[in-house]
Amino acid sequence: MIDIKFLRENPDVVRASQKGRGENVELVDQIIAIDEIKRAAVSEFETLRQEQNVLSKSVGAAKGDEKAALLANAKELADKVKAADAKRSEIEEKAKALLLQLSNLLDTEAPIGGEEDFVTIEHIGTPRDFAKDGFEPKDHVELGKLLGAIDTERGAKVAGSRSYYLTGVGALLEFALVNYAIQSALKNGFSPVIPPVLVNPAAMEGTGFLGQAAENVYRIEKDDVYLVGTSEVPLAAMHMDEILPADKLPLRYAGYSSCFRREAGTYGKDTRGIIRVHQFDKVEMFTFCKPEDAKEEHKRLLQWEKDFLTAMEIPFRVIDVASGDLGSSATRKFDIEAWVPTQGAYREVTSTSNCTEFQARRLNIRYKDSEGTKAIATLNGTLVAIPRMIVAILENHQNADGTVNVPAALQPFLGMKKFELV
Repeated sequence: MIDIKFLRENPDVVRASQKGRGENVELVDQIIAIDEIKRAAVSEFETLRQEQNVLSKSVGAAKGDEKAALLANAKELADKVKAADAKRSEIEEKAKALLLQLSNLLDTEAPIGGEEDFVTIEHIGTPRDFAKDGFEPKDHVELGKLLGAIDTERGAKVAGSRSYYLTGVGALLEFALVNYAIQSALKNGFSPVIPPVLVNPAAMEGTGFLGQAAENVYRIEKDDVYLVGTSEVPLAAMHMDEILPADKLPLRYAGYSSCFRREAGTYGKDTRGIIRVHQFDKVEMFTFCKPEDAKEEHKRLLQWEKDFLTAMEIPFRVIDVASGDLGSSATRKFDIEAWVPTQGAYREVTSTSNCTEFQARRLNIRYKDSEGTKAIATLNGTLVAIPRMIVAILENHQNADGTVNVPAALQPFLGMKKFELV
């Protein structure tokens, strides 16, 4: 949520941010207008309450006819206070609803444009030349069958399209990736968390996933709960309505959970294999820190993601995501895209977002130091999303006979150097 005081004092900055995102600019003026009405309603209510308090004291000291007259006035004033309170409450709800529609302020360094207008920051590693190795690379689906690692046919039979089983070395590879990710996170000062994957509307709305992202969220209507698309949601909401001590910051959590996405609007995209699926497991980094430390923390999250991809010995690139492709909570986002040989393209495998104080304001999370209570910043970053990482490992490390070499970093967790054919 945008600080309303900032919006009042800097409406042009907020308008420019909305325009850069390709979102409703008029919303800013609507919020300013209803904010003025809200403040007038609050002032009216408080004035009447003050009059009511003064009158109450007068009634206590009065006698006879004077007291009767004052009591009559008190009843009339009580009705006015009640009406003013209802009016204030109604306008405050409308003002809040409008403010919740406003996305976070763009970082001035974020590229402006749509999905294809990202800026490439760097390339790490060189895509393998399979022609020099003398064979045509197989895709992860074919490799998964040869290794007994991935079964999309039975997945579709049991759960529908975009579903799969990880079997044998496929399942073992997931466990190895998770264990390596958690071990890496612990070394970098993260506390491991296994969070709930069912959350209430306040948690989902507070993190910004019931706005533009709502179409991809699974909702269980009977119980009014949601399946999370990322453990960012329960990790952010973990400290909802709390004041954190300054000496504990930054707080860093590494959450491991299953994630669920409807993939609405992706009909016909990535229907083969496990690149775009409805359910997958992920290790997510999440940080609570002071706002002035958020930009540097964002760089650290990105570096930890880069370290992970480097350890997997996979070529990748880092991109600065353009404004129109940001989630509503992010002020800036970096994606890491791994090279997928059979597609001849880089595909997103991790991302990290700086959400500044946006989510924390919505979730009512603050921190306290010697100067008082202040706004806090939140950041998130994927350390490993399992299916896409499996795709990248299988395709980049395959051999001509269909076997796959195991990255050195994962060998201690798997007890093998190569995945053999079944």
